[in-house]
Amino acid sequence: MAATTESVKADAAEAPLLNVRNLVLGSLVYVLFYGWVRWYEGVYGWSAGLDSFAPEFETYWMNFLYIEFVLEVSTAGILWGYIWKTRDRKVLSITPREELRRHFTHWVWLVCYAWAIYYGASYFTEQDGTWHQTIVRDTDFTPSHIIEFYLSYPIYIITGGAAFLYAKTRLPAYQNGLSLMYLVSVVGPFMILPNVGLNEWGHTFWFMEELFVAPLHYGFVFFGWAALGVLGVVNTEVAALSKLLKKDLA
Repeated sequence: MAATTESVKADAAEAPLLNVRNLVLGSLVYVLFYGWVRWYEGVYGWSAGLDSFAPEFETYWMNFLYIEFVLEVSTAGILWGYIWKTRDRKVLSITPREELRRHFTHWVWLVCYAWAIYYGASYFTEQDGTWHQTIVRDTDFTPSHIIEFYLSYPIYIITGGAAFLYAKTRLPAYQNGLSLMYLVSVVGPFMILPNVGLNEWGHTFWFMEELFVAPLHYGFVFFGWAALGVLGVVNTEVAALSKLLKKDLA
């Protein structure tokens, strides 16, 4: 009984399984950052973003694009490299409580991925259609594209890749091979970025209205829907949690 009491006290003294602070801070990073981005776009999109040959376009938008490229490549390399470098080489030997804690941490990553997907594949994508129905483009690097294609898309790719790497390197449920559902939910939306090349090629050679129902845009829809593969990841999570808690959660 004494040993049991000490064990209970030790468990109670441990950190909570769900780190609420990380969950809140992670969500706020996306909300506040994209709030600032939307403000920047609202101010400098109209005042400096309508003529790609104007000097202010280079100042406020092309420099913005160059900074994006550097920060995104650096962030992906550092974040993904860190997750891989610090991987658990004895992941199958962790305690049930530690495994449960890691699952909750994984859910924090999934929530961040949901925020990133929303802003990239929904908010700024819908906004881009509205922008180009209003403003005739004179360059592929419009203010809307610089934010949508080259900022919000890489951010959700980086976030999704980090979530996948975390699950693969720290959770026993993902150790056997590669999770097809996870690959669909991460690689599918990633393919929207290469599809941008087809989109810009089409708009260059064909004068088209910016309609989402145009065949040229079907790739965006198809790969965007691939994010629904995350429901398969949730199914894997429920199965793993059911096993750990020894309860039927379905």
